Amino acid sequence: MKSTFSPIFMVLVFGMLSPLAEAHTFGAHGAGWIDGFAHPFLGLDHLLAMIAVGVWAAQLGRRATWLAPLAFVSVMAGGALLGSRGVGLPLLEPIIASSVLVLSLLVVFTVRLSILASVGLVGLFGFFHGFAHGFELPDTASPMLYFLGFLMATALLHACGLGFGLSSRGINWATRLGGSMIALGGLYLLATV
Repeated sequence: MKSTFSPIFMVLVFGMLSPLAEAHTFGAHGAGWIDGFAHPFLGLDHLLAMIAVGVWAAQLGRRATWLAPLAFVSVMAGGALLGSRGVGLPLLEPIIASSVLVLSLLVVFTVRLSILASVGLVGLFGFFHGFAHGFELPDTASPMLYFLGFLMATALLHACGLGFGLSSRGINWATRLGGSMIALGGLYLLATV
């Protein structure tokens, strides 16, 4: 039981420490590796979505346990490259906020999609999160270091979600509670967009 509550506590602490609902309102001032690594932790939208991906991947099991997070990180890198080119994308904030809500509901209701649909959906959301990371990259930044930083942080957040999902297998209320907390964050993000 103790291991189940530690990840829930961690999500709450990270959520309370996130100073704004969206990390991309900060910009990445003079960004390097540390700034890129910190970026996903500074926004509730990125933080919750990335943890939800890990929890859902654990629920899906088998190959999805590693394919879903890998798809998110891989497609996120492509989205970041496109976003760093300054290409505009309409409705970016509402899509990112919606991704948090959708991912959390997949966790709460233990939705099982085919591996292709699961990886595709996670990859789609990864694209928009990556686009936001890349779009705010300042001219003074070191793009490669910044990108490596946020990719590593994303993988770490996925691992936290996976750890929670795997440690709470068979304890459905714990996973549903965690997913519900993320859903509340998603509703908050949608209300503030």
